[in-house]
This record gives sequence, structure tokens and C-alpha cells, in this order.
Amino acid sequence: MAEAICRIKINGEERQYPKGIYYRDIAAEYQDQLEDDIVLVMFNNRLRELSRRVKTDGELSFVTTKDKAGRKAYRRSLSLLMQRAIYNLAKQEGKQVSVRIEHSISQGYFCELRGEAPDEAYLLRLKEEMLRLAEERIPICKESVSTDEALALFHELGMRDKERLFAYRRSSKVNIYSIGHYMDYFYGYMVPDTGYLKYFGLELYDKGFVLLFPDKNTKATSPFQPSHKLFQVLRESAEWSEKLDIATIGALNDAVAQGRIQEVILLAEALMERKIGKLAEQIAAEPDKKFIMIAGPSSSGKTTFSHRLSIQLLAQGLNPHPIGLDDYYVNRADTPKDEDGNYNFECLEAIDVELFNHDMSALLKGERVSLPTYNFRTGKREYKGIYKQLGKNDILVLEGIHGLNDKLSYTLPSSSKLKVYISALTQLNIDEHNSLPTTDGRMIRRMVRDARTRNITARETIAMWGSVRRGEEQYIFPFQDDADIMFNSALIYELAVLKQYAEPLLFQIGKDCPEYTEAKRLLKFLDYFLPVPSEDVAKNSILREFIGGSCFHV
Repeated sequence: MAEAICRIKINGEERQYPKGIYYRDIAAEYQDQLEDDIVLVMFNNRLRELSRRVKTDGELSFVTTKDKAGRKAYRRSLSLLMQRAIYNLAKQEGKQVSVRIEHSISQGYFCELRGEAPDEAYLLRLKEEMLRLAEERIPICKESVSTDEALALFHELGMRDKERLFAYRRSSKVNIYSIGHYMDYFYGYMVPDTGYLKYFGLELYDKGFVLLFPDKNTKATSPFQPSHKLFQVLRESAEWSEKLDIATIGALNDAVAQGRIQEVILLAEALMERKIGKLAEQIAAEPDKKFIMIAGPSSSGKTTFSHRLSIQLLAQGLNPHPIGLDDYYVNRADTPKDEDGNYNFECLEAIDVELFNHDMSALLKGERVSLPTYNFRTGKREYKGIYKQLGKNDILVLEGIHGLNDKLSYTLPSSSKLKVYISALTQLNIDEHNSLPTTDGRMIRRMVRDARTRNITARETIAMWGSVRRGEEQYIFPFQDDADIMFNSALIYELAVLKQYAEPLLFQIGKDCPEYTEAKRLLKFLDYFLPVPSEDVAKNSILREFIGGSCFHV
């Protein structure tokens, strides 16, 4: 009987392989042609793990550690390897030690140990054990079990966060990954064995340590360059989450199921209002500060934050004037273009820096200035009779992408500026070993807002997100440590509200679209949340900037 054959198109060339061949065996044939390690494949526009077999004809491409999906799979797998190594050390030393993966920092994950105080000697032992496990090339196995079996397993292992999470799971099956007898659940795909996990670092930090990953150079870890200010904001948010007993999605779902979500919403908004009020008090105590420069990545809620801060400044006896830096765009005909020939609205050169400094310097001197308005339809700057003149209690609240960059406001004295960095730094984790990427929360925010206000589909938002992220990495993140204040605009309940707006948009993305894989991942992620209606969300909430119904013009 003839062997069954599958016809696979790779790099435009059709190849024939026996049906049932492992994807990893095909990848091995092509690995020498690629600089970075192949860790997944894309088969007929669907991500597949290398440990799976080919069953049908189709088109195949390789996913390496350079790609977004491959990078995530590497980090996820390395986290499981670290857990197994910590388990091994604890067993060898007769201790009860576990690890909690908290959030991203620099190019790594900040981790805390329970039952052990990490020091340099411990990290050295941990690294040696991880390398030993990597050298053994132990298979990373996946088993699909019933949700009831998974709940029993998590209960037995003392993984309370996962037990709470899967108590609300509607799917009847759960994928459990294991290295040897050590088992855990992870949100996403894995590499096929520990031999792929050779590049990592461990660094003591604060009361824990950081598991460091490669970045652009996929075969060497990046230098550890933490933002201490950002870490403290994340730490503060995590502490509040713990106090509320809502540090994970499962805990948030408990609050929804128990009818406590209205209280959670009110408390989350009250905490944010208190922080904005304290910032206004700080500004009022420094009368030389005339320019509040606000910047942050996409969908951080900068506009609503500017309005809410202005109201708090009014309550302090000041007279704030919100101004969008977008009004200082150069005319579209003069806008620089990127390497693809598209207008680059995110570079500093897209702003008329000289005009901005002329106007702001004149205002600081007490002169009356005519301010521009940018017409986004015509692509031209216009003057509509808007005049400003700063008195003793007047203050400008300036919001825009380059607010923290001194090249934007180079003529203004530092003493006149207070820089605020704002970002939606999600404080929820999926569970004790799966952090919730901040970028996912911001992308979902933007997706919902774009569909509502700009008639942009979820597919288009996903397609442009890579470009948005590159702009943030070039023009925003390098300046975040120059901020005087860092503000976290994430709300602990928001994804449960955004779920009902985002899911219908994501379901519209067809299987033949390049963005389908990302849409499927986000849908799986949103499926963890019990839905929360938006009726109880305050009209001045930052969340209203995205779902609609705000009392501000945003």
C-alpha cells in the first residue's frame, strides 16, 4: 500500500512529505537557511506547535524567535523551565518554594519567590539547574484534559489562582503542559523541548529577581535596564490589587459572580480620582509650573486624563487650558514620510517645533497669542480666533506624543515644565504564572475606540499595531524616565467591560486574513472574563474615551 503523501508549499516551492511527519522535522531541513531559531510554524494561516504532525496539504511558513508569536512562545516556555528548575531546587534542599511571575520589566519578567529569599547564590544555582534541564532536551508535552480534571489538578498543586480562573471556563477542555512530571497551564503555544531554551539571564531586583530574555539579538539576553519609576508604579498597582483581593482574572470573576462589581468599579474610580487630585495639589504647590506636559503610548487615555486633571486644577484655584499638541502638526504636504512612503505623523518633524516654541515662549512672557487648530480633513493648520494669555493662575495642560521630549520645548525653561507619563499598566494577571501583557489591554482599548469613532475595523487596528508599537519604542518609551510623574490609567475592571465591545469586532475577522491568528488569540483571552455591563461606568471615566458616553469631548 502506497504511503500517504502531503503536498506542502514552502517559500513558493511545493514539497512532498509523508502524512504524519512532525513539523519539527520539516523545520530542521530549513533551519540552516534562517538566522533565528524556528519555534513554531504557520500552516494554512494557523499557528502550529512543532510537536504536532502534518495531516493535510497546505502552505507552511516558519515562525522564529524574531517574530512576535515566536518570541512569546520562547518566553512562555522559558517561564515553565524556570518553574521546573525552582521545583527541583526546592526538592533537593527540602524546602517549600514556589514562584509568582508578576509583570514585564525591561526585557524580562519580574518574579517573586514564596518560601525563599533569593540572593546571588540562589540565582546561580537556579541558572545552573535551568541550563542542565536545557541540555537534556526534555520534551515539553501537551495534554488536553477536561476542565474538571484541570480544576482537581490545580487544587492538588495549590495553584489557587488557576483554580479560580477555570471555575468560570466554558470550554470543556484545558491544555496542560509538562516538563517531566511538573505540570502547569499556560496561555499560548510552547517550543517542543527544553533544548530550545538556551538564552536567558537572571538578575536580582527589588525583593525578587528578573528572568531576562533575548530581544532583537535572539541569541543573547538584553542588558538589564529597568525603569525604577515605572516599577514603583507597577508595584503600587499590584499592592492595591492585593488589598482588593483582585490580583487575577479569576478573582475579578468572583467579584462579578458575587454581585460586588459595582463596588469594585466605584472603588477603582475613586482611587484614580484621588491620584489625580494629589497631582493637582502638587502642581498648585509649585506656582512656577506653567506647562503640564503629558505623554504616553497609544490608548493610554491621555485626553480624558487631561480633562480630569484640569477639573482638579480648577478646584485648586488655578485656571487650566487643555491644548493638544496635534494642533501644531505641519501641513500634510510638509509631513515627513517613512520608509514605505506613508506619512509619518509620529516623528518629531511632523510637529512645527519652531512655531510651538514661539507661541509657548510668548505665553510665558504674558503676551496674547493666537493659537492654531489643525484640520485633519484638509491636512492644514487653521486659525479660528482662539487667543490665550497667561495670568497668574493660568496653566497650560499640553497633551501629545512628544510631551516628554525636551527637543519639542527646547526654549522653555525646565522650571516651567512638569512632565507626566501616562500609560495603561494593567495590574491584573491571568494567574500566578501568566502575566497579562499591557499592550493587549491598550490594543483592545484602541480597537473599540477606532471602530466607534473612526470607522476602522478590528482587522485594520491589528494590522497597524506593529507600526504603532515601533513609534512608541522610538518616540515615547526612551523618554519615560524623564517624567516627573508616572500615572497608571488602567482600571482593574475595564477588560470585563471592553469584552462585550471587542468580541463582535474580532469575530468579523475571517480565517483567510493575516490578522486572524491574533484575533483568535485575543478572543481566547477575552473568554476568561465574565462580562460586566457599562451602565455603572462613570461618565468621566477614562474608559468612556473608548466605549463612548463620556462627559468630555473625546
